[in-house]
Amino acid sequence: MDVLQAVVLALVQGITEFLPISSSAHLILPGKLLGWPDQGLAFDTAVHLGSLFAVLIYFRGQLRELLLAMHRHVTTGESSDASRLAYNVVIASLPIIPIGYLSRFVIEAELRSLGVIAATTLVFGIALWAADHFRKQASRPLTPMSAFAVGIAQCFALIPGTSRSGVTMTMALLLGQSRTEAARFSFLIAIPTIAGAAALKLWDITHHPAAIQWSELLIGIAVAGASAYACIAWLLAVIEKVGYLPFVIYRMILGIILLLMIV
Repeated sequence: MDVLQAVVLALVQGITEFLPISSSAHLILPGKLLGWPDQGLAFDTAVHLGSLFAVLIYFRGQLRELLLAMHRHVTTGESSDASRLAYNVVIASLPIIPIGYLSRFVIEAELRSLGVIAATTLVFGIALWAADHFRKQASRPLTPMSAFAVGIAQCFALIPGTSRSGVTMTMALLLGQSRTEAARFSFLIAIPTIAGAAALKLWDITHHPAAIQWSELLIGIAVAGASAYACIAWLLAVIEKVGYLPFVIYRMILGIILLLMIV
């Protein structure tokens, strides 16, 4: 892998990780179109770490508040909006741990075809449109059961083309969250999810050692992190006004392009 491939793939990962358009679909496309070799597990891990650093840095203040609120609840019994949100993040992060661990090899072997990615891009794009279009204007508090439902929805993102952010935002909208609340909760539960995915990839690397190009990995972390941070800030600034329709339209166009690549 050369520097150009590293920059392009890291940029694609950073931009698409937190937008509801599926990073997996976009990471596969450049290789198919340009004939690039597979970037390998080490680079996949690097760009995921870059995305993880971005969301940790962006939400560093809120994360500190959530951790302190959990600590106060455990030590003094004091409950607050922050402690309830913290527990909801934990609850929503639980389902994907066993499901992701048990299904990762099947998904890698059977569900990375262009046909699957095209179908999930279209189907879950329509689901996002429906959730946004028919959502209630009055926001409802997120309960533990609602958080668990978002966590179950997140498991569908293990299928390439679904979009982790897209499917969690869809479920949060269906459960009565505002556009901004749905996006923020999706970003927060991305932290344990991306961290877990990166840890699994690191585990796989130790069992399938290969030559590592450290310069490309550092480029991947830096470019993915910077672009992911910019996307988080931009989406939270505009989503309440523009809604999710632009992303739905983009997914429809992308899904059709993928279908045309098959025939």
